[in-house]
Parts: sequence; C-alpha cells; structure tokens
Amino acid sequence: MALVNQKNVSEFSIQGFSDNIELRLSLFIVFLSIYLFIVLGNLIVILVISVNSHLHTPMYLFLLNLSINDISSTTNILPNLLHILFTQQKNITFLGCMTQLYIFMFLVSDEYILLAIMGYDRYVAICDPLHYIERMTQKHCTQLITASLAVSFFISIPHAVLISKLFYCSSHVIDYIFCDVTPLLKISCSDTFNVELVTYIEGTLVAFNCFLLTLISYVFIILAILKIKSSDGQKKTFSTCASHLICVIIFYGTLISLYVRPASNYYPERDKFFALLYTVLIPLMNPLIYTLKNREFQSAFNKLSKKN
Repeated sequence: MALVNQKNVSEFSIQGFSDNIELRLSLFIVFLSIYLFIVLGNLIVILVISVNSHLHTPMYLFLLNLSINDISSTTNILPNLLHILFTQQKNITFLGCMTQLYIFMFLVSDEYILLAIMGYDRYVAICDPLHYIERMTQKHCTQLITASLAVSFFISIPHAVLISKLFYCSSHVIDYIFCDVTPLLKISCSDTFNVELVTYIEGTLVAFNCFLLTLISYVFIILAILKIKSSDGQKKTFSTCASHLICVIIFYGTLISLYVRPASNYYPERDKFFALLYTVLIPLMNPLIYTLKNREFQSAFNKLSKKN
C-alpha cells in the first residue's frame, strides 16, 4: 500500500489529553497500570489455553484469538498515548498515522467477525448439540479464524488508501487520542464523500452483518432456553453464553456511540471518552468476563500454577 503522500503534511500532532502536568502524570500512571494489566491478563488466557489440551475446544480457541486481538489493539494505541502523556512529544509521522489507522480498522473488523463466530458457536452448542462436534471441528474453526483475518485484512485496505490520499492543508493537529477516521476527516480540506461512502459500505458489510448474525444466533438461543422446563437448566444453559453476550453488548455499544453518526457530529471530548472505552475497557473486561466464573478455565489455571 502506498500510504505516503509526499505533497501532503509530513506528520500530524495528536492532541491527547490536558497539558496540565499533574493531570498528565496521573493519567500516565493509570493508563500504564491498565495497559500492563491488559497484557498480563490476556497473556495468561493465551498461555493457559495453549498448554492445556482440555481447553483445545472451539470456544477456547476463539477466546485465545480474541485475547490476541485485544493485546494487539491496545498495543496499537496505548504505548503511543503513554509516550505523549509522559514526554508531551505529540508528533507522529504521516506513515505512522496511516499505519496506526489501518491496524485499528483491521483489528476492529476482526473482532466484529470473531464475536459473530463465537455467537454462532454458542448457537450450535445450545440449539444443535448432537451435531456440535461434527459442525465445529478444529479444521472448521481454523478456517473460520483464517477467513476472519483475511476479510479484515483486505476490507481495511481501501479505507486506509483513500484517507492517505486526502489533503490536510488547513491543520495537522488531531484532537484525539490516536489516528482514527473521524478526526482525520474533520481536519481534511479535501472532499471526503468517497471516504464516508466507503465507511458506510464497509460498516454494512462487516459490522451490520456481524451484528445481524449475532442477533439471530441469540434469538434462537433464547428460544431454545425458554423451552427448557427447569429454571436450573435454563440458568445453566444461559451461563454458557452469558460472558459472550456481555462482551458483545459492551463492544457494540461503544462502537455505535463512536461511529453510527455523520462525521460532522464529531465532538472531541465526548469521542475521546468512548475511544478510551474501546481501547481500555473491552480488552480489560474480556479476560475477566470469560474467566472469572469459568470453573474449567480456573481449574486449568490452578494446575498450571502448581506446576510452576
């Protein structure tokens, strides 16, 4: 991808948060602690699933890939934000900005698809348990994960290329915490119609279809749960997909707040808050939600701890 436009600005300045030194240092300590916790928590999930053969099932295979996605998405944004908070050096090269933007879009698309796949996995497990092993083989799961990565990789390219070709002659200051679509469109002096059109097309192809697939899966899951006569059976069955449902609600709620509106309705302070929720809250919550009350995972973690 030819992302560098030599006639354009050579670098951007990411505004980040307040210039107040005490507030910056406090935010630096908070975000550094959160970043380390996110990396450690998700690495534990990856390690426990990788070394324990009993967890080599579709649900945990998808969870492993979700943890890899969470570490990658956080690492794409937080280290640079921490550097800005600590040094007040806000500049990022044009290529660096476009690279961060592309990686962000790639990982968001991948998480959309992964969550939809995990919803489908829960649907098969609850609504068609007799054919679960046949339908969710390791080969099939690997193909689904590979397809998710491939689709996300290619669908993000047109977006990044179009944005890299815009001109930013009026300003190079991005009033945001990282290089994202909306703040870049806001400071561009080019016609952004094509970029916004591609945004809505991609949003329909990936986000809406994944949301629809997840929603349909849960409609059938809820109908299947309601058919169970005992309340204990209903609770036990619902508990197998409750963690995933919580993550889906947080993920879609955050991104809908950020992107389901015209680029003209961009309010930096509000959008920085929602961007932080995506960058920090989702990667932080995923390992906790999926493992905190998961006895199978806790048992595997305890065995691994005793070995070490």
